[in-house]
Amino acid sequence: MDTDLDKKFNEAFDKISELKKVLAPDVMLKFYAYYKQANFGNKFSLNSNLTVRSAFKFNAWMQLNGMTTEEAKKEYIKLANTVLKNTD
Repeated sequence: MDTDLDKKFNEAFDKISELKKVLAPDVMLKFYAYYKQANFGNKFSLNSNLTVRSAFKFNAWMQLNGMTTEEAKKEYIKLANTVLKNTD
């Protein structure tokens, strides 16, 4: 069952995924971390073929340890709205 929050989260994800503008790496890391936390919570998984890029992504996600799924979705939506507002 899709809640209103899930619907808004999925819409924000779709809009950000379709965005043509290149975003700063730190903003992309935030999106990645919120997305992972919203979908997987504190179930961190580390790829054994760790590259510098994937290490940054993993670290960004781990920094959200303890954040609820709902809170991560809200933060993702808030960040998406900020980015989308600034791309007009």
